[in-house]
Amino acid sequence: MNEKASVSLKTVDHVEITTLIDNYVDVLLPSTDVIKRPPLSIEGKVKADTFLAEHGLSLLITVYKGEHKHSILMDTGYTNVGVLHNMEQLGLNIGDIEAIVLSHGHMDHTGSLNAILDKIPGRIPLVVHPGAFQYPRYTRQPDGSKNIWPRTLAKDELEQKNVDLIESKTPTLIANDMIMVTGEVERTTPFEKGMPNALMEKDGELIQDPIIDDQAIVMKLQGKGLVVISGCSHAGIVNTLMFGQKITGEQKIHAVLGGFHLSGPFFEKFHDPTIDALNKIDPDVLMPMHCTGWKAIQRFQKEFPESFILNSVGSKLMLS
Repeated sequence: MNEKASVSLKTVDHVEITTLIDNYVDVLLPSTDVIKRPPLSIEGKVKADTFLAEHGLSLLITVYKGEHKHSILMDTGYTNVGVLHNMEQLGLNIGDIEAIVLSHGHMDHTGSLNAILDKIPGRIPLVVHPGAFQYPRYTRQPDGSKNIWPRTLAKDELEQKNVDLIESKTPTLIANDMIMVTGEVERTTPFEKGMPNALMEKDGELIQDPIIDDQAIVMKLQGKGLVVISGCSHAGIVNTLMFGQKITGEQKIHAVLGGFHLSGPFFEKFHDPTIDALNKIDPDVLMPMHCTGWKAIQRFQKEFPESFILNSVGSKLMLS
């Protein structure tokens, strides 16, 4: 594995992204050339069990180059139940996962990490921004009170587990240099302001939490451009895309997917500039997930009718 400020990301021939956890599940959605939905029945028999959705995100990412393939896990959902249950429903082998990447330290992306590690044979690399271990973290409520977030990520506990911890603020290459973890994303747009009601303790004082640990995954698809996957985009989805362009030197964005964090009254003010920026970037595939919010997802469907894909737990996005 390499870690450096600027990276030379290898191209891949094919990318598959399977949704293990998202906020939404619909077993009746049809498949297309680029999205494969799980079957409702097998050999004529409707399954007795089904997928679980929760307020969280977990994606299995597999890249192919010639005869070689690599699979990594991005984020682990909220509960101890969902990811492992859905992997069983999909018939996936947890032993195929070569590395785990955490987009940031929030509980809806790290919740089942320990349960997953307990099922993985041998040691596994875990890529994380050092800021993900920040604790305690809070959310300020409209009445001025604050809610403390659960602690699902503790460095001293992880060091006792079967992980090789890779802490980095800068881009990191994994999967034989076919997948890049961005590290800390530069924040340059005037409208992406982070999460203003997020708080953290520093030197005994309560201050705004910039969620600097927010990072994304980038791949370069042969002849098509970049595939960018965000966890929550606390740094801003447009900032994330521009940072991917900057550090890879590739300007074309083929696909963007993940959580865009545009849910709620505060973030609704930034729907228009986000859509304007994405119109200029012009991705071929746009697949919002998790914390994007229902109002924003509806807007994306209307504004990007050709590129928009509605996600659902169990779906596999196939990019070639």
